[in-house]
Amino acid sequence: MGTAQSGDGVISNRFRVLRAERRWSQAELARRVLVSRQTIVALENGRFQPTLQLAFRIVHVFGTSIEDVFTADPEDLALVDAGA
Repeated sequence: MGTAQSGDGVISNRFRVLRAERRWSQAELARRVLVSRQTIVALENGRFQPTLQLAFRIVHVFGTSIEDVFTADPEDLALVDAGA
């Protein structure tokens, strides 16, 4: 999972788990989503947040939904008014 700390507004992710389930290396995931291995390393370590385009590529290659890959910081979400 990502290294995001609560309250920092960073979106955590499940790349390592999903890669391991498929037995993909970082290089293999990078090849599949058209980025460098260093980008995958930075994403997995929470040092880089993907663009929306890259996020959609990632969920597409994993065959899952955005919510299954990414988790928003609940404290960050609490800052916005969802119209409730």
